[in-house]
Parts: sequence; C-alpha cells; structure tokens
Amino acid sequence: MSGKPQDADVIGYLQTLSNWGRWGDDDRLGTLNLITDDVRRAAAGTVRDGTAVSLSFDMDPQNPDPLGHGTQIQRYMELNEVEALFGQAGRFDAVREYVGLIAHGSPTHLDGLAHFSWDGKNYNGFDASDVRTVGGATKLSVHHAAQGIITRGVLLDIPAVHGTPWLQPGHAITPDELTAAEKRQGVTVRAGDALFVRTGNFARTAAEGQHPDDHAAGLSAATLPFLRERDVALLSTDGQQEVAPAESADFDLRMPIHVVGLVALGLWLVDNAALDELARTCQEKNRWEFLLSLVPWRMIGVTSSAVNPVAVF
Repeated sequence: MSGKPQDADVIGYLQTLSNWGRWGDDDRLGTLNLITDDVRRAAAGTVRDGTAVSLSFDMDPQNPDPLGHGTQIQRYMELNEVEALFGQAGRFDAVREYVGLIAHGSPTHLDGLAHFSWDGKNYNGFDASDVRTVGGATKLSVHHAAQGIITRGVLLDIPAVHGTPWLQPGHAITPDELTAAEKRQGVTVRAGDALFVRTGNFARTAAEGQHPDDHAAGLSAATLPFLRERDVALLSTDGQQEVAPAESADFDLRMPIHVVGLVALGLWLVDNAALDELARTCQEKNRWEFLLSLVPWRMIGVTSSAVNPVAVF
C-alpha cells in the first residue's frame, strides 16, 4: 500500500501485523528479540574506521521543551558536598545534583512498550491497568532492555530521494519512498536492524522556524506493513514518528505509528533523533549502515529513557 491508508486498514493492522505470542505469552522485549547474537556480531563487522556520530540533542534545563511537547527537565545543584556528607569542610570539595525529567516529548528518547495501549491492552495482551500504576510500569518497563540495543543501524534519507534538503511539513512518507531510498543508497533493511528515517524536520526548523501549527513530515501509517515485513527491531525519525497533521480525522488514529508499533508489533521507538550530521557522514562515506550503540536506563518501572544513540562507522 503506497497511498493514504483507510481507517479500517490501520485498525486492522493491530491484528494482521501483531507479534503477540510470537516470542511467548510472557514476552516483554518485543522486537528486541530480533537482535540476536548473530545480528550483533554482524553489526560489529560494519565498523571500519571508528568514526562516531551522536544521534541525540543536548538536554538543557534552561530550555527544557524546545518543541513544546510538555517536557520538564529539572536540575538542582548541591554545593559543598563534602561538608554535607562529613560534617566538616576540607581542602577538597565536590558538588552533586538532583536531576528530574519527563523524557517523553522534546528530548531524544526511547519509548518502551509500556508507553502506549489500545482498548485497555498493551503489547502482548498485558492489561493496561496492570502495566500502568502510580508506582510505575509493572510490566514492559524499559529496564527489560538491560542488554542495550546494539545492532546494525540503517539510515534512509528521504529528502535526498527528492533532491531536497528537507521534506515539507505534512509530508507523509510512503513505503515506496522507503524502498526508493534503499535503491538509491544501495542498502536493504533487514531483520534486527535499527531503522532511522530522516525527514529533515530539524534542518527545516533551523532554517525557517517552527511551523505555526506544529505540522511536520513523518511516516504514513502505510509504512507499518513494511516495518513488520522487514522485522525492524527499532524505529527512529528526526521527529515524533507521526506525520502532522494526522492522515485520519479520527482522533483515535492520530498516532498510528505509536499505537500499532508499540502495541501490536512490540516495536521500540526513538523519537527526535538528530539525523542531519549522520546523513552528512553517510553521504561522505557512501555508507548507509553502521554499528548502533544505544544503552537505555536500567530503571525499573519507567516507560521511557532519555538516550544518546551513537553510530559507529
């Protein structure tokens, strides 16, 4: 499917693309099961010269929510740590700080499988009422990714397919554009890969400013079968994954990549990745695959983790 999907098609994806039970009824990893030892070993073989590129933005408590998505970042410094701990000052001293944040929103962050539910169910059929509690996510927490996400990363640069520096706000990326990028770059997305899809959203914003209605390029829901067929382990874009404005007028279907991806596929997502430098590096090296190293918090009960993914060439 290359055109705009019908609402019934998207709702149908929750069943036809489902990975529920694929790795057992109690599975908490979803598509991270696709990153096997063999996949990691092959990914390590893509490293040639050791060039490293960060795929994250800085987090600044002085500007905690640049995208206006409800993020909060707090940092409180505790000065004179030595006196506070030992009751007396010394010639040596130190400081420490308290940091609190909502990772969802503006920062580069990993969405765990506890983040989204549909009709009261999370991935693999877990009841949302059990997963989401005031005390934290009792199932599907980010800490299950304790082994890290170490795999082959692939960048598909969609603006380059069209010969433009960025896509226009509201551009919905289709499966045909993904395969066109593969052909142009001489790379094929395969099982266990971390797929990064560049829209140029942040390059456009830097040049033209934030869209007044927060419109942005993103993935069409029509790409969901592609993600399932290729067995992508991790999906990331330089944005919130979804195209804005949404393809559907139905409020329940305004975030189909998150809903179908997280709930049905068990597909882990990284929102707001920094992909412009990565694209320049890939273009210079004419290499669109790399070793991805992404190590989230090993914190029990959380639905997200601020992350600094690193691509190594």
